[in-house]
Amino acid sequence: MKIVVTIQHPAHVHFFKNAVRQLSEHHQVTVFVREKDVATELLEGYGIPYETLAGPTNSFLELAYTQLIYESRLLRRAREIEPDVMAAIAEPGVAHVATVVGSTGLIFTDTEHATLQNKLAFPFCDAVYTPTCYRNEIGEKQIRYSGYHELAYLHPDRFEPNPDVLADIDAREDESLVVMRLVSWDAAHDVGNSGFDRTQEVVSRLERTGARVLLTSESPLPNSLEQHRIDISPCQIHDLMYYSELFVGESPTMATESAVLGTPAIYASSIELGYVTELSEQYGLIFEYNGADRQSKSIEKALEILRNTSAQTWERKRERLLSEKVDTTEYMIQEITKHE
Repeated sequence: MKIVVTIQHPAHVHFFKNAVRQLSEHHQVTVFVREKDVATELLEGYGIPYETLAGPTNSFLELAYTQLIYESRLLRRAREIEPDVMAAIAEPGVAHVATVVGSTGLIFTDTEHATLQNKLAFPFCDAVYTPTCYRNEIGEKQIRYSGYHELAYLHPDRFEPNPDVLADIDAREDESLVVMRLVSWDAAHDVGNSGFDRTQEVVSRLERTGARVLLTSESPLPNSLEQHRIDISPCQIHDLMYYSELFVGESPTMATESAVLGTPAIYASSIELGYVTELSEQYGLIFEYNGADRQSKSIEKALEILRNTSAQTWERKRERLLSEKVDTTEYMIQEITKHE
């Protein structure tokens, strides 16, 4: 069986990495990438062969032009490979090219507000896989499953935390660690949205509890915050999140990653998503703040968690979640190989 997988974001590397490895044992799998942030660094770190079809972009207009180049190159390569299945996360290019070359186009998505991408991709693909908590009804192509994208790589059957990361950041044995994530807001589906407006205040308030704040950011940081930036391999971020006491940030993906690892997460963003709300309301592993007062409420909740809760509280919540959700990689492989 010939399978094409495309990557447009670092999170896509995590999502597909285990499926690519497992499928490659019995099938021909080709991975194409459009460079963004640390996507290629992650692929190399995980030992996954790939071919770059387009470089990074710095604006929405540049993204539109790059997408045209990307799709034309993907079409050329797909005609050479003649894949049985092409799979991606919310990627119009895969849906378009799969239609042209007669391949089965499978789209995975969990992002309701990616309206432009969804409108360009859904009409042309063969199936759209969404978590059961996805808020939108797509139609007859939609297939719901009881899982999250993040469980493709952080399910206990797929992830074993490595404590070496603590030595790499010179963490003390009794040190309280908080991972904080800032996003750039330049993705097409992020335009017009926002998260924290006074990052220094958040960091300072957290530090007053004695916690060490470790920043990861898609954009340059001011000098006052640069000292907090994490200096580790991108492949180690989930190890660090597992051993941290709290996650605070603007990224719904990283908030969910923390949650499924059993680390409580505070998500501050004007963007609302079905999977974040489910993890908040049903499992109590994410605290979601979307309103104008999201910064003050996030700080208040973060201080409460750091002062008053134990790891056992969150582990019990995580165990309940895992008992009700599937290994997303196993499900993905099952769906892809249906088309053999």
